[in-house]
Amino acid sequence: MRVKKLFVALGACVVAVVGSVVSVGSAQAAPVCPNLHVVAIPGTWETSPDSKPRPGMLSAVTDALPSSVGVDYVTYAATAFPWESEVYAASKRQAVDNARAIIGDIAKRCGNTNFGIIGYSQGADAAGDLAAEIGTGLGIVPPSRIAAVGLLSDPRRSETDALVGPRVVGNGAGGPRIGGFGWVSEQTRTFCVVGDLYCSTPKDDFVTRMAGFLAQVSDPVAPMMGRYTQEALAIFDDLMAAGGIATLQAQLTDQANEQRFEQLERFYDSQVHHDYRGYVVDGSGATATSWLANWLRSKA
Repeated sequence: MRVKKLFVALGACVVAVVGSVVSVGSAQAAPVCPNLHVVAIPGTWETSPDSKPRPGMLSAVTDALPSSVGVDYVTYAATAFPWESEVYAASKRQAVDNARAIIGDIAKRCGNTNFGIIGYSQGADAAGDLAAEIGTGLGIVPPSRIAAVGLLSDPRRSETDALVGPRVVGNGAGGPRIGGFGWVSEQTRTFCVVGDLYCSTPKDDFVTRMAGFLAQVSDPVAPMMGRYTQEALAIFDDLMAAGGIATLQAQLTDQANEQRFEQLERFYDSQVHHDYRGYVVDGSGATATSWLANWLRSKA
């Protein structure tokens, strides 16, 4: 049972957390409170704490919205690696905190405004976490004020989430959210290009699943230890059902590692992770970004 202890330890490791103060994307003052205000969280490297978000994937969504819809972009570290300003988990937490602050501020001023939350890549990870928080009744606003949640390439996509477009395998690389989206499940749509490994990791690829889990807990906080342990045990249980240590060892051989490297190289060369503007998701020819924009307009 040494492997089980390792997974539990990964999920329950306690690390001293140094809090950082980051800027929140300021809301553009509107003459009136809109019926719908969209909070958009860009992906990795599409923004930073001290600058406005650069034009990124979500601009194809927000540029298509009418002027009657309020829009705010969230600024945050948007980094992923230890040699950057923040590791992935700390960066994502900034995004969640800053998006929550924007919604809280507008909700206080505009009692009849409902919200859309959208995100791409790391931003979808953060947007989904915030939506799940609100959907379980623990959020800054009640679930009834969330009109739409749109997630492009969500690293925590679950095979049970409402997917728009062709079916894809597995879950996101970071593992599905424990408990899902609660009372905002019906308002949530996810999009994943076939072959996008960030949002579509085969359930039997335990090396990638472990790497995704470690990214999620790269800057752990004490209140989340129970969830970390649950997620670690979910991977462990699936591994044991698939053959245990022998299966993991087979995925860590030199040949398997070489194949994984070649797969990742093909994935990055394919640019499928950046293809959401052109990825057709329905019979009318709508792409992921145009479908999401049309859906948000219908909620305004």
